[in-house]
Amino acid sequence: MRLDWIASCLVVILFATCAIAADQEQQKQAAENKAQVLEQKAAQSSSPAPAPGAEAITQSEVQAVDPAGVAPLDDAITCLARSIYWEAKGKDSVDMEAVANVVMNRLGHGGFPDTVCGVVKQGSESKSCQFSWWCDGRPDSVQEEGSYALAKEIARKALNKQLPDRTGGALYFHDRTVRPDWARQYTKTADIGLFRFYKPRGGSAR
Repeated sequence: MRLDWIASCLVVILFATCAIAADQEQQKQAAENKAQVLEQKAAQSSSPAPAPGAEAITQSEVQAVDPAGVAPLDDAITCLARSIYWEAKGKDSVDMEAVANVVMNRLGHGGFPDTVCGVVKQGSESKSCQFSWWCDGRPDSVQEEGSYALAKEIARKALNKQLPDRTGGALYFHDRTVRPDWARQYTKTADIGLFRFYKPRGGSAR
């Protein structure tokens, strides 16, 4: 009798686990599909209007994407979240949000790709990456679960156009502890946390 009870419990646990996994996969697919539509709209339009409710990525959906932080960078959410994470992990959330602003400002802007992953990986073919973490030769898998969860939430808001642009339309940034030569040709737009932000002289991000 006891063995029958244990077997029944195991069956229930197995079914519950399968149901949870199926739900997570469904939410992941929903998030990635929405993100693809949202990045296309962001690349084609300068409208700051937030995504309508039915089109917006939800909190549960975004956290279902790349839960372990080891997925290939081939969708908008993973590319954006991983870039936020590696450029600003360990820093305040405002720094992380500002990195997201720069990626979204570049999206579809002249001289930049029209996909989030294209923006993040730009320059990799010539080893002159726009985002240094992509070309540093180190593993790109996530190390801190909490920071990555925050990065994904910020990515969600950015794609939904629910994230204010505190950078003033910046397309470039650097750590404030360094003084790169390239910064001289641009106009400074903001100092946020540990970063300094710029845009082209006489121009602004879409």
